[in-house]
Amino acid sequence: MTTILVTGATGQIGSELVPELRRRYGAENVIAARHKTHFSDDIIAGGPTTTLNITDYEALTTLLRDKRVKKIFHMSSVLSALAEKNRWYAYAVNFQGVFNLLESALASGVSQVIIPSSIAAFGTKSPQMKTPNDCIQNPNTMYGISKLYAEQLGNYYQEKLGLDVRGVRLPGIISWKTEPTAGTTDYAVAIFYDAIRYGCYTCYLRPNTVLPMMYMPDAIKSLVELSEADASQLHHHADFNVHGFSFTPEELAQAIQERMPNFQIDYEIDPIRQGIADSWPHSLDDTAARKEWDWAPSFSIDEMVDDMLVNLQQKLKAS
Repeated sequence: MTTILVTGATGQIGSELVPELRRRYGAENVIAARHKTHFSDDIIAGGPTTTLNITDYEALTTLLRDKRVKKIFHMSSVLSALAEKNRWYAYAVNFQGVFNLLESALASGVSQVIIPSSIAAFGTKSPQMKTPNDCIQNPNTMYGISKLYAEQLGNYYQEKLGLDVRGVRLPGIISWKTEPTAGTTDYAVAIFYDAIRYGCYTCYLRPNTVLPMMYMPDAIKSLVELSEADASQLHHHADFNVHGFSFTPEELAQAIQERMPNFQIDYEIDPIRQGIADSWPHSLDDTAARKEWDWAPSFSIDEMVDDMLVNLQQKLKAS
């Protein structure tokens, strides 16, 4: 069986991607890698783990060769708001780390690298509604610039050096399994936690801020399905749009109020995160992904809200 490495395995997506990959490909074949944040007990018990600093090229290359890794899901990244506050750290991880990974993969006989991109790779000159897969990209944040860099570098290694590099531009990701982090779209996770814990939520984005979102099961699905797609059918590689649904904080609050009538929301705008959100698309045209590898999301907004509330209530009750 193919040995798979997942970097950033303690992050929001990585922590849920690892169990799914282990279920599909065998627990012993999926190595979860972390840097600073500790693994959950389930990840440790579920299969092999390791520590890894993505900025250390020699250690990375040694790991890939010693473990005979053939596929990498590179989930390690410094997210939007934190990247704005700590540019040096964002550069080390999001720029140098990606270059290290691709160079090391090429030198170590890795067959495929999956590097998620983001809606942050677009910008103020990109069309905001139904943003095309191929259009002007002028990101104006450290995170967005790093994601555009990763897309272009991935396509370079694919086209010029023959390394199979693939990626999807993920929208905001919603999940009940992990607490919200430093992402601009994480209000859409925090709102559920606070709705259940306190019956109210203070949002840092304007009520009419439209952003594309996706439920975590669909995010995992997009990564796995793209990795398994027939290479001969792919005309794009490291830069596929994938879309779930779009909504505003006000619309999400209304959906929660339909199920929790006493829930209340107010707003204290964070100018940094609002500025980031204003530079991002409102929705994505994912025609290329649908045509080239039959992408289709499984969850609607209402299905996501129902599932989030049920699972999060059970989680918080048990904690």
